[in-house]
Amino acid sequence: MIQDIFPAKFYNHYKEQKFCASDSAFYFSEGKVLVRYNQDSKSLTFPTCGDFPSQSGAATYLFSIDNQKYFLMPEKAELPAGLSDFSFYTLRQLRDLPLGPEAKTSLFAAFSAYHLWKWYDDNKFCGHCGKSLEHDSVERALFCPACKSKIYPRINPAVIIGILNQKKDKILITKYRTGYAHSALVAGFTEFGETLEQTVEREVMEEVGLKVKNIRYYKSQPWALAQDVLAGFFCEVDGDDKIKMDESELKYAQWVSREEVELQPNDYSLTNEMMKLFKSGACV
Repeated sequence: MIQDIFPAKFYNHYKEQKFCASDSAFYFSEGKVLVRYNQDSKSLTFPTCGDFPSQSGAATYLFSIDNQKYFLMPEKAELPAGLSDFSFYTLRQLRDLPLGPEAKTSLFAAFSAYHLWKWYDDNKFCGHCGKSLEHDSVERALFCPACKSKIYPRINPAVIIGILNQKKDKILITKYRTGYAHSALVAGFTEFGETLEQTVEREVMEEVGLKVKNIRYYKSQPWALAQDVLAGFFCEVDGDDKIKMDESELKYAQWVSREEVELQPNDYSLTNEMMKLFKSGACV
């Protein structure tokens, strides 16, 4: 999955860091990130902080991977002329590029940076009193100097659901009506007041009209596109297996055998890993 960057180590602990010319720089504009893609090596390169010498006091430290530090440049920072061979990409465009194995760390870095950029961009003013927010110097937070409110990075809990039909040895595969065009599983956000297991039951009923049982946790994944942390669950259809698809959200929902499962074009998502697990016969 996208976060599996071993042997590299991801350090998300916040602390004040000095701005060095060799550190990596993330520059976002309208949700797109500045990157250089090399078609020959299938690699991604980010600008360095040395490309933005005037921003040493305005850049925000994000995280480190091994000994490499990553900073966020202010969106209004002037784009240096020396970066003419760089281009702006959405995260979806980066995800769909043909990338070599070593580029996975860079892709995960871009996803993680987007998550924090989106949070900073959405929280310029205090939701309580309307005053401008400031960066906390002790922890990853924004605070209001007027009313002392504190805001932490937004993380949306959501579930990915592998629904199994044990009698027919099949799994329920879906495709969204809009957006992602490849095979997927039933998924959805956790609502207030419910457990993750209750989210599984509700989303399955809403999207495909089925009751489920034997809900069991599999694995989790951060997913920056929607500021999510995804929790993967397997479960079994309970009783009637006739699908009643929500046509406003899905364009396809069918019981599929192991041989018929079409995997996604890359190995970045928890959804794809769960489908691959069923396809291989190793499903929990």
